[in-house]
Amino acid sequence: MSARILLVEDEENLRKTIALNLELDGYQVVWAVSGGQGLDLFSQGRYDLVILDVMLPVMDGFDVCRSIRSQNKEVPILFLTAKGSSEDKVQGLKIGADDYLTKPFNLEEFLLRVSSLIRRGQKNEPSRELEYYRFGGNEIHFSTYQINTSKGETQTLTKREILLLRLLIQRKNEVVSREQILETVWGVDAYPSTRTIDNYILAFRKYFEPNPREPLYFHSIRGVGYRFQGE
Repeated sequence: MSARILLVEDEENLRKTIALNLELDGYQVVWAVSGGQGLDLFSQGRYDLVILDVMLPVMDGFDVCRSIRSQNKEVPILFLTAKGSSEDKVQGLKIGADDYLTKPFNLEEFLLRVSSLIRRGQKNEPSRELEYYRFGGNEIHFSTYQINTSKGETQTLTKREILLLRLLIQRKNEVVSREQILETVWGVDAYPSTRTIDNYILAFRKYFEPNPREPLYFHSIRGVGYRFQGE
C-alpha cells in the first residue's frame, strides 16, 4: 500500500524535484504552494506524512503545523526549510513537528527520513476496525458477516467480501488502488486479476444499489482503482 504525502512548498523547481523523487520511491504525492492551500488539502484527505516549508506566503509553515496538530496529533510532520537556526529547529519541534531538515539537503538522507517517519506513523496508527455501518437503508454487520439490504433481504457474506467492504468504507470517498486491495484483502502472496475484483464490486452493486446499472455507492475507476462513495 503506497503512502500518501502532503508536500507544502512554494518554490516550483524544488517542489517538482521533491515530488518526482518521492514518486519514484513509490509514494503518492499531493502538493500545495501555500499554507492555506495545504490546510485545505489536509482537511480533505488522509495522509501518512506532511512535509512543510517554513517560509510560505500568507501563512507560514509554523502556523500550518500548529493548525494540523490541533486537528490531528498522529500524522508525522517533517519541516524541510532554509530556516536552519537552532531557535527555528527548537520552535518547529516544540509545536509538534517530528523532524526538521534544513536546505540544502542530501536527497538520500531526506528519503531515509521520509521512510522512517512513515514507518513510525503506520506502526503507531490505531486500529480502525468497523463493527457496523449503515448507508442508503443498507446495514453491514462486520463481526457476523451479515448484511440487511434496503430491498429487505438478509444475507451472509464471505470473509473476503467483508474485508473488501471494510477497506472501501474505511477509505470512503477515496480511490483505493488494486495494490491496496491486494495487500489488505488477498495478502501479498495472492494475485487476483482486475476482473476478479470487478466481480466483487458487481456483487456489491447487486446487494446494495437501488439500480446496479447506475451505481451510487460502488465505483470502478478505470486504470486506477475502486471507490466507495459515501452519502
